[in-house]
Amino acid sequence: MTPHSRILLTGIRGQVGWELARSLSTLGEVVTLDSSQLDLTDVAAIRRAVAEIQPRIIVNPAAHTAVDKAESEVERAYALNATAPGVLAEEAEKMGALLVHYSTDYVFDGSGEQTRVEADATGPLNVYGASKLAGEQPIQANCRRHLIFRTSWVYGGRGANFLLTMRRLMRGETTKRPELKIVADQIGAPTWCRSIADATAQVLAQVNSPLVGADKPKPWGVYHMTNSGETSWHGFAQAILELDAPESETRLLPIPSSDYPTPAKRPLNSRLNNDKLESVFGVRLPDWRQALRLCLDK
Repeated sequence: MTPHSRILLTGIRGQVGWELARSLSTLGEVVTLDSSQLDLTDVAAIRRAVAEIQPRIIVNPAAHTAVDKAESEVERAYALNATAPGVLAEEAEKMGALLVHYSTDYVFDGSGEQTRVEADATGPLNVYGASKLAGEQPIQANCRRHLIFRTSWVYGGRGANFLLTMRRLMRGETTKRPELKIVADQIGAPTWCRSIADATAQVLAQVNSPLVGADKPKPWGVYHMTNSGETSWHGFAQAILELDAPESETRLLPIPSSDYPTPAKRPLNSRLNNDKLESVFGVRLPDWRQALRLCLDK
């Protein structure tokens, strides 16, 4: 990529966006926009921002990610997760830019125990998953140069996520909880937001390298991008306890999803197959336990 390349990055207050601001900085000039600078529910504002910035790459981690709240905020979820990506796709296509967008394991129905590949049939169980799937579709239809990265169970050292909630509860920073009931029948891959950001930067460095021959097929499309391995939420919590709060007296009690009802139904099987990402780009994210250790060391 040439040094003067301009990258438009949305959602920098989010977990992935925050890390992307760092990871992408070696690839060109990164213009960052948060929700106070760009309202992604305002279609005209999106078009104006892209026209003014004239990016060669648009990276869009911004989303409505509150899964349960989406059930009662359907219009806002679709505005952020479906309409906005569609508009970004149209604007990227107009100027020949590359659009990088992030999606989720929740586009699948969670049945079975196999790892899902990119071409498998979708079937979201909740508004969040349905709205994210509705965002993938216009990108694929209207923007030739696109990369959609589906990930799962994202966490990091800032924001609101499972890791930070568990740390707080295990350390008794709020109310002392001698026992925590954690869902044990949902299986997936906890994925550190920095792993996502670093993998994205590795992919973009390749896509825009002058060493990539013009005769090579362009790798546009959907890719799965999670940390390697799998566990349950209970297994994730157990690892957090062992690595971060070994002195804690908190007991972790495994429970089925049926014992922890939520407004949004969760898939039991969130396993994603990452082989396509490795085969096309040679990129494989670290094992989830290794990533967790690195995150906790920061």
